[in-house]
Amino acid sequence: MAETMTAGQAATRARILGAAADLFYERGVHAVGVNEIAARASASKLSLYRYFPSKELLVQAMLTEYSDRIHAWLDRETASAPPGPERVLSVFDLLIDWFARPGYHGCAVVNTVTDTRASGEVAAIARRHLVRYRALLEDRLDGLGLADPAAVARQLLLLIEGASVVTAIDGTPAAGQDARDAARRLLARA
Repeated sequence: MAETMTAGQAATRARILGAAADLFYERGVHAVGVNEIAARASASKLSLYRYFPSKELLVQAMLTEYSDRIHAWLDRETASAPPGPERVLSVFDLLIDWFARPGYHGCAVVNTVTDTRASGEVAAIARRHLVRYRALLEDRLDGLGLADPAAVARQLLLLIEGASVVTAIDGTPAAGQDARDAARRLLARA
């Protein structure tokens, strides 16, 4: 559908996705209705349903777009880090900064999969998100001569996601630095 949209239609669709992403992140999927999303996007309910025939499809589109955006950002911002452990730790440095931003409420993927009770396609999107995260970490581990980089990437991901959850609950970004310190020790032993 995106290829046949006019610029105005694409802008309306993007506004709806942006409004949904903001509202879902602030309050959760089940606490937000389509009328509120349409109003926040300055779009009609008819327009919302034209681009997203159901709230479930809107949630899926929002989560896919979010995952794509986060992974592009992580890849872009850490790709030029110097090889070695610092390249891996650059991912943590980026996340520590993100965790400290006002309004950080945790990972939108984790929040959404929890809020929807891991419904079918949402769970599949979340699994793809984690696979992409591990792939990024494995890429950043390249050149370290690890016997099992996939296992180390999984362990690093646990540190990242754990820090994200703890940050969202505690309301302080200290867990990000704790995760980075643990990652540094893990890399030194690996």
